[in-house]
Amino acid sequence: MTISPAPDALPADALPAAEYERKLHARDKTIEVLKKRIQQQADGGATSSFALLEQNLSLGKVIALKTEEVEHERQELEKALTDLRQAQSQLLQAQKMESIGQLAAGIAHEINTPTQYVADNIGFVDMASSSLMTLLDKTLKVVEAARAGQPSDGLVAEVDAAVKKTKLDYLRRQIPEALAQSKEGLEHVARIVSAMKEFSHPSNGGKELLDIREVINTTVTVARSEWKYVAELETRYADDLPQVSCLRDMIGQVILNLVVNAAHAVADTLQSGVREKGKIRIMVKRAGEQHIAISVADDGSGIPEAIRGRIFDPFFTTKPVGKGTGQGLAIAYSTVVDKHGGEIRCDSEVGRGTCFTIRLPLSADNGEVPCR
Repeated sequence: MTISPAPDALPADALPAAEYERKLHARDKTIEVLKKRIQQQADGGATSSFALLEQNLSLGKVIALKTEEVEHERQELEKALTDLRQAQSQLLQAQKMESIGQLAAGIAHEINTPTQYVADNIGFVDMASSSLMTLLDKTLKVVEAARAGQPSDGLVAEVDAAVKKTKLDYLRRQIPEALAQSKEGLEHVARIVSAMKEFSHPSNGGKELLDIREVINTTVTVARSEWKYVAELETRYADDLPQVSCLRDMIGQVILNLVVNAAHAVADTLQSGVREKGKIRIMVKRAGEQHIAISVADDGSGIPEAIRGRIFDPFFTTKPVGKGTGQGLAIAYSTVVDKHGGEIRCDSEVGRGTCFTIRLPLSADNGEVPCR
């Protein structure tokens, strides 16, 4: 019996062909989708590149603008720095002139006192010279008469009377002493004038190797009228002190400010009448291989702990109006720390006194030294 196939059934060898056709159609569809996606990515990439280019151009403009602004700010900062340096120099000179102005009366007295006794001594020597000339004239007459072989008892009597009147022995003792005092007075005046000239003369704009002892001695001489009536001032210098690279006028101003402050601190303790004078001591010694230490100590009233942290602030002062500007210690701090790369420290105890210690590098290229 023969069985015929169903009308919808496919031969066995026809199934793989249909499957292949379906797979090929699916492949073509996938390829088409991938082609579109690639095209979209390509189109999108072109758009991103263009956008990136525009962004780069815009960023370049911003950078150029900011660079111009930065350069302008740099120039402004350089100008401001130059102005600041000039202002600092002018402030220092103004502080120096202010100090000299405040010391002027005392300095005038320091000069006037030796000048006065020089003038008195010259007046004495002038009077003595007149008496001696009179005695010399009478003596010469006796000598002339003796040469002529006609000695006169009257002339000899006149000489004897002139010797008694002249007080020759007294003049022999007093004239050399008067001349020595006059010489000392003139030397004192010369020291004051020289110190004033050296102190007020500005530095040449750069650091120079100096003997710090000379700077201190000059400053102490200038400030003598401030401390001589209230304190005994002592200086102690180590034997092995080398020269220091510094700005002469600035360091001199620092020492002056510290000495004047010490004198005022001591004077405040004398108002009660407990003692006649206090003490100020200036010491200089080496501090390691590359530094020196300068200390200015007094036995004055001391600085209260509540304000010690502010003493180096500009315009801070505990002195009455017209007595202090509050710039002395601020300038001292700026000079020591900023200009010389050193350090300044204050140790104080109320009722016992105050000691300011300055550490300065010996050479100009040393940096700031940390506290020990």
